[in-house]
Amino acid sequence: MRIALVTETFPPEVNGVAMTLGRLVRGLAARECELLVIRPERRDEILLEDADSPFEEYILPGYPLPGYAGLRFGQPCIWNLYSKWKQCRPDVVHIATEGPLGMAALLVAKCLGICVTSTFHTNFHQYGDHYRYGFLKSAMLGYLRWFHNRFACTLAPTRQMADELEKDGFERTGVLSRGVDTELFSPEKRCEALRSSWGVEREDRVFIFVGRVAAEKNIQLAVEAYEAARGLDERSRMVVVGDGPETKRLKALYPDVIFAGMQRGEDLAKHYASGDVFLFPSVTETFGNVVTEAMSSGLAVVTYDYAAGREYVRSGVSGLLAAFNDQGDFFDKAQEAWNLGNGALVEMRAKARETAAGISWERVIDDFRTTLYAMRESVSSADG
Repeated sequence: MRIALVTETFPPEVNGVAMTLGRLVRGLAARECELLVIRPERRDEILLEDADSPFEEYILPGYPLPGYAGLRFGQPCIWNLYSKWKQCRPDVVHIATEGPLGMAALLVAKCLGICVTSTFHTNFHQYGDHYRYGFLKSAMLGYLRWFHNRFACTLAPTRQMADELEKDGFERTGVLSRGVDTELFSPEKRCEALRSSWGVEREDRVFIFVGRVAAEKNIQLAVEAYEAARGLDERSRMVVVGDGPETKRLKALYPDVIFAGMQRGEDLAKHYASGDVFLFPSVTETFGNVVTEAMSSGLAVVTYDYAAGREYVRSGVSGLLAAFNDQGDFFDKAQEAWNLGNGALVEMRAKARETAAGISWERVIDDFRTTLYAMRESVSSADG
C-alpha cells in the first residue's frame, strides 16, 4: 500500500504529534508500506539525501506559526501536490494537521478520487482562552468539524475523545491509541548525579513537569502545587523540562524551580526517571503522550481524569486522578502524592511502570495499517 502522510510537524521537532507520526511512519514502512511524508520546510533547514531513510519526504514552502517558535504552516501548494500525485498516485492520503497544507491535500485528494483519512491530534478550539481568541471557539470548532467530515474516517487517540467529537457533530470517528517506548523511558535511567545537580538527596522528593512551557498546558497550576508542597518540606524540588513562551515569566516568578530546557532522547529519559512525582494539569489534551512516558519511567502521575490519565491511570494504584478541570482537587491530589510514605510511593511507581509495559506501539501500528487498508477498500468498493 502506498501512503502519503501530510503533516505540518514531524521529527526532529519535539511535540506529541511529531513523535506519534514519526513512530507510525517508521512502523508502517517496516510493514512493507511505501511512505511519502509531505511537510513544510523547517526554518534554516539543510536538506540532505538520506539513502537509509525508510520513507520519502516531499518538502514544501512554509511560514512561521505565531506563538510556536520553530513550527511552520505549510503553504497550500495545490499544484505541487496535484502534479506529485498524478505522477505517483497514493492508495491513501492521510492528513494529520488542519492547516493550509492539510486543506490543499484534502482538495487535491478529493479531486483525484483518492481515499483520504485523518487523525485528530490537537484541540485547537480549546486554546482560545489561553491566547485571547476565545470568542472564536465556535468558529474554530465549526471549521474542524467541516474539515474532518470530508474524510473516510477521523481517528482520535481515545474512545472518550472520539465520543466527544461525535457529540460535536464529527462523523465516521474511530480510535487510534498511542504506544510508549518502554526501553527508552525506563526507571533504570534514574541518575543520582543529575538529582544531585538539582540539589536533592536520595530520599528527597522531586516534582517534574515535561512538555511545552505554554499557557495551554496549565503549567502554573503545577508550579503552584509544588510551592504548596515546598512549604511543608524545603528539601523538595520541581524540575520543568521543556521550553516555550511562558518560560521567561515563570522563571522570574519562581526562582526555586529548576528549568532544564528542551531535552531529547536519552537525556529526556534520564530527566523523567530522576523525578518522583509527575504533575500534568493540562486540560486541552487529546491524549497526552507525556503521561504514559512518565508512567513508563516509573513516576507517580498526578493528572486530570481524562485523555491518557483516564485511559491508563488507576487512581490510588498507579497514580492519582483529579476531577477534570477542578484545580482544588488537583492541588489535593498533588499533596496526597507528596505525603505518601516511601514504601507507598515506591509501590505506586512500580504499578505505573507495570501498566506502561503493556502499552505497545506494535499493536497501535498494526491497528493503523488495518484501518487504512479497510478505508481504501471501502472507498474502492463505493467507487466501483
